[in-house]
Amino acid sequence: MTRTRLSAAEARRIAIAAQGLDRARLTAPTLRDIRRTIGKLGLLQIDSVNVLVRAHYMPLFSRLGAYQPVHLETDAGHGTSQPRQRTRRLFEYWAHEASLVPVEMYPLFRWRMAAAERGEDLYGHLARFASERRPFVNSVLGQVRSQGAMAASEFAGGSAGAGGWWGWSDAKTAVEWLFWTGQLTTSRREVAGFTRIYDLTERVLPDAVFNAPEVPRDEAQRQLLRHAIRALGVATEIDLRDYFRLPVADTKARIAELTESGDLMPVVVEGWNKPAWLDPSARIPHRIDTHGLLSPFDPLVWERRRSERLFDFHYRLEIYTPAAKRQFGYYCLPFRLDDRIVARLDLKADRASSTLRVEAAHGEVHAAPGIVAEALAIELALMAKWLGLAQVWVGERGDLARPLRSATAAL
Repeated sequence: MTRTRLSAAEARRIAIAAQGLDRARLTAPTLRDIRRTIGKLGLLQIDSVNVLVRAHYMPLFSRLGAYQPVHLETDAGHGTSQPRQRTRRLFEYWAHEASLVPVEMYPLFRWRMAAAERGEDLYGHLARFASERRPFVNSVLGQVRSQGAMAASEFAGGSAGAGGWWGWSDAKTAVEWLFWTGQLTTSRREVAGFTRIYDLTERVLPDAVFNAPEVPRDEAQRQLLRHAIRALGVATEIDLRDYFRLPVADTKARIAELTESGDLMPVVVEGWNKPAWLDPSARIPHRIDTHGLLSPFDPLVWERRRSERLFDFHYRLEIYTPAAKRQFGYYCLPFRLDDRIVARLDLKADRASSTLRVEAAHGEVHAAPGIVAEALAIELALMAKWLGLAQVWVGERGDLARPLRSATAAL
């Protein structure tokens, strides 16, 4: 593809297609579909909020439809089903935020682990703790080595709640530094409490992955940026840097190198006030005829400035906003219809009453309420079935609530 200028609409369609959101969802997604989708995205961001469903489950639903979560849990080592070392498919690391990442990408983060150990990367206070409390950190690592996989609450020694970061205990601070530096990783997580169980990385990852040759820092970053542009389609420097949270100076240097090599194509995008780059292999669909709800942590919208550039959609999660000051609700999900974001819904899975609750429904000013409500009603029915909920309930808050209630009742 040889392009120097893109319209705003073309940029939107490229971004949606790059994320695999331009294709109709599947009737019965398979394990192969799940693995292919995660491989394309490069990661699934993890978040512990479970008012609807935890964040890492949603991107697959948005792209594939009603898949079986047990497939993802097995590959990730969540719940009672812990994959054998040689067959493990996903590992946890700080790739964007805390993320599930395909194991074959592990060598691309070794430079970050080494930088964290030197205290050069994010969360330098963890390195300071490790430096000041080295005997204690070594004792924590020794306990895992001798006793096997453990939760942070099981470690002996240290002080409870004295770690100084989010009220972490000394043991939690120690294991998080060991996790950040790659010495420990998540062996499994309990599905109910989502508690992380730590083990030595060499006992979790397949031998071929753990023992793979180290990739030099600059080459690893180039590979990560190639992956980012394929997943984004068209992007600014901030977008590219944010995907795998790369250092600013390193990103600028790698972008220059990838532009020179032809892996990134400079373009001007209508309405964007920053330089942009295009994936040379990107597709520009003539139109997008799909729709779906998006997690607040979906790669299409997780960089909020990009959401505004692409969709003219100002989006902030209001979990930490006092209830009286919330504009849209506690846990709002954007709803995409074709190539625009047309609504946001405050959703809750009320498992006690087997109900998917729409606490509030707000439409965007450019969207036709009746058309949006009809598509949303179909989406909510699919989501309720996927979550094992028997019904959808729509409250009264928001300008889209009334047409959505009518559309839901008509199904």
